[in-house]
Amino acid sequence: MEGLSIRTSRPSIFSSLPGVGGDSHRRPPPSDGFLKLPTSSNTAENPRLVANSTSFLPISTVKASITANFPAISETNVKEERINGEKKQENIVWHESSICRCDRQQLLQQKGCVIWITGLSGSGKSTVACALSKALFERGKLTYTLDGDNVRHGLNRDLTFKAEDRTENIRRVGEVAKLFADVGVICIASLISPYRIDRDACRSLLPEGDFVEVFMDVPLSVCESRDPKGLYKLARAGKIKGFTGIDDPYEAPLNCEVVLKHTGDDVSCSPPKMAENIIAYLQKKGYLEG
Repeated sequence: MEGLSIRTSRPSIFSSLPGVGGDSHRRPPPSDGFLKLPTSSNTAENPRLVANSTSFLPISTVKASITANFPAISETNVKEERINGEKKQENIVWHESSICRCDRQQLLQQKGCVIWITGLSGSGKSTVACALSKALFERGKLTYTLDGDNVRHGLNRDLTFKAEDRTENIRRVGEVAKLFADVGVICIASLISPYRIDRDACRSLLPEGDFVEVFMDVPLSVCESRDPKGLYKLARAGKIKGFTGIDDPYEAPLNCEVVLKHTGDDVSCSPPKMAENIIAYLQKKGYLEG
């Protein structure tokens, strides 16, 4: 073995070069700034590395070696695989629990389900979700709310508002909501979720009847007049692109379980009253019983 002298301020990177073995990359570099790396004397094995005590390894060669051995992972490709399901894990088997869903529901004296509240920004989704959660809590029922804004602070903080990321945002929330329902919790998901195909995909995750779609049927004009976050104003000014209802479509449910229609009546349109309408549906379907 001969020595190859490489002048570098970051010696550890060369541990991944082809033909470089041993643990020399773990040793601190000599004080003169040169790093002696063992290489094979057979240059046919490493045609780019000609071993002699006076040669240097050009930075272009370093980059070429790294590129050849560690192909760049495209962020776009990763997202496409994630969304389209092209990359599937192998050798993974589902592990069944000894405690079934019915056992947990009996313990909680309620049936788990997902209440999916959808509608335009400003339609009152989050407000109704909070009122519903409070009303059920007062009845002794265990709930948890997945708010569209809140999940983007943690679980979905890496996602944008592009179409593909919106799809992934809904998919993740749907999967989490399914877990809550399986525990026996009444999970309230409050998201714009503008596309039917995404909402239907979440519905398909649960047993028949356990996905309760609630449509906040509030006209765009009313939502825009409320504009609690000032988002419509920004969208109209062109400062927000792809805003639902302005330059991105909202696909209303075609056959949802509950419709909360805006009538202009302060009593019937109050959040507590709307929450009671949802509770009436849950009682009718037996979700508030053990």
